[in-house]
Amino acid sequence: MSHLFSPWKLGPLELENRIVVAPMCQYSAVDGNAQDWHLIHLGNLALSGAGLLVVEATAVSPEGRITPGDLGLYSDENETALKRVMDAVAKYAVSPMVIQLAHAGRKASSRAPWDGGAQILPDEPLGWKAVAPSAVPHAQGEDTPVALDDTGLAKVREDFAASARRSVALGFRGIEVHMAHGYLLHQFLSPIANQRSDAYGGRLENRMRFPLEVFDAVKSAVPDDIPVWVRVSATDWVSGGLDIEDTVALGNALKDLGCAAIHVSSGGVSPKQEIPLSDGYQVPLAAIVKKEVGLPTIAVGLITKPAHAEAILDKGDADAIALARGMLFDPRWPWHAAAELGAEITAPHQYWRSQPREYKTLFKNQKIGQR
Repeated sequence: MSHLFSPWKLGPLELENRIVVAPMCQYSAVDGNAQDWHLIHLGNLALSGAGLLVVEATAVSPEGRITPGDLGLYSDENETALKRVMDAVAKYAVSPMVIQLAHAGRKASSRAPWDGGAQILPDEPLGWKAVAPSAVPHAQGEDTPVALDDTGLAKVREDFAASARRSVALGFRGIEVHMAHGYLLHQFLSPIANQRSDAYGGRLENRMRFPLEVFDAVKSAVPDDIPVWVRVSATDWVSGGLDIEDTVALGNALKDLGCAAIHVSSGGVSPKQEIPLSDGYQVPLAAIVKKEVGLPTIAVGLITKPAHAEAILDKGDADAIALARGMLFDPRWPWHAAAELGAEITAPHQYWRSQPREYKTLFKNQKIGQR
């Protein structure tokens, strides 16, 4: 039997296969509110047959958005707009749906990638003042963020918890806390962005303190049957930055707090990063985390071929494989992977007649209504 198409558990969540649709920002919301685009986009991905669909980084506050177009879950209006999407998609979803909760920190108030991605200054239309662990901008020439004080830290913790409660009300079956890609919680972890001299800065134990507090706040805000896990940047790819040993220590601390899994990415906190891009370049990082921490581990990053995904799992370097851009390019990647690896996959019965004649047992019976 194909390892990629074997069942696995993410906390109490039982999943049909080990393919994860990674969260991908669409920069297409209005004031944090999901639009028709999200209905079409998520509806498409929810029919892919992947074992899990992670909805894009969703801001826990207006100032926590990366761009003015970021999805949010910090107001009743946000919740109502996303409920419309969830209710429609869930009627036919094959893949269970979970959400990633995020705060951009000093990388907030930026333009969408197709508009260049540059920072929008606070005095420009649609711009706002960013907050961060320290008053250190992400890149030279950018506006200096406001360092969070005790009141600001408390607000961020409660914002994450409040968004987690809204996520449960919407029917999401799990929550991924975003601690990667140079956003706020990663900023606290990295000595590149965190230059505090209080209990939240300096040595690693202090730099981990706030991200752990946020994770605990989210975990405490949801029922036990809702798994909570994290996405991390295992290394900053910068000398003197966060490294894999730090990430192992973070993983073990999260394990003690009841973290269900670790989704291993890398980079994002500094323009000086030097990333050695190649197929599966982050898999060795996932392998170390899996071995040293022991939590279910998701590998991601230029894993585009089914045979490669299968080999990673067979070797024991990860428990699941996440795809992002590859799923946008080929939203039926799981179908094609199942065909190549001789496995079966769940698909809507409306699509069964698309099955090529040579794959007589490709599609399983449909299981609809999985949020």
